[in-house]
Amino acid sequence: LLEQMGMSSANTAKASKLKAPMPGKVLDILIKKGQAVAKGDGLLILEAMKMENLLKAEQDGTIKSVNVSVGEAVEKNNILIDFD
Repeated sequence: LLEQMGMSSANTAKASKLKAPMPGKVLDILIKKGQAVAKGDGLLILEAMKMENLLKAEQDGTIKSVNVSVGEAVEKNNILIDFD
């Protein structure tokens, strides 16, 4: 039934970017360019409203580029990481 409705898991699009979910400051970057990551792996730590938030990979992939550096302030929806 899910396949008939076009909702099969094969049709899911892969995310190619990780965007900041909220404004904050990058405290730590846990990955490097070219590194393979699995779903659930920690990517970076973003401090927002005096809380540390661990941003995790939503799927398996390879890091194409890291667009931020430690200590950098980011706004909501800034592109933090690109995936292949």
